[in-house]
Amino acid sequence: MLKSTAALALVASLILTVPASAQQVRLLGEHRAWSSYAANDAAGPVCFAMTKPESVAPTPDGYSQAYIYVTNRPAENVTTEFNLVAGFAFLPDSKATINVGGQVFNLFTQNDAAWLDDAGQSAELASAMRAGSSMVVEGTTAAGIKVTQNYSLSGATAAQQSIGSGC
Repeated sequence: MLKSTAALALVASLILTVPASAQQVRLLGEHRAWSSYAANDAAGPVCFAMTKPESVAPTPDGYSQAYIYVTNRPAENVTTEFNLVAGFAFLPDSKATINVGGQVFNLFTQNDAAWLDDAGQSAELASAMRAGSSMVVEGTTAAGIKVTQNYSLSGATAAQQSIGSGC
């Protein structure tokens, strides 16, 4: 389950990116390994589910906490957008992968973040996450070290339902 300090760090970072007039982030729910939140930005409501890895191996030098987000932004017609904050800088121009129950999805990377290489696979990845029990992210650090992060999918279905109804 997410530690409240990690959730607070995320909420604080979101508040810093949301205009001063709309700084209210509210917890929609705690769902085992996942949490769900809602906020507003200039375009309208934003809801996201998040989790952090259960394990990271090897732990890269300078590692900070990693998170996976699934975001809905109804005003922009965006649902189940996948985003990874790895906690380390990726090797420039490298790809990462996410494996859920044998289904592999390619991610493009930039600095310490990654997104689906094919955004059209968002619904497929979200479905795999709801059906699976765990997922594995693999990526290469700027120093050339392959890192594996293991995430629990316990609560992912409830968290996705929460952001679906929260926005």
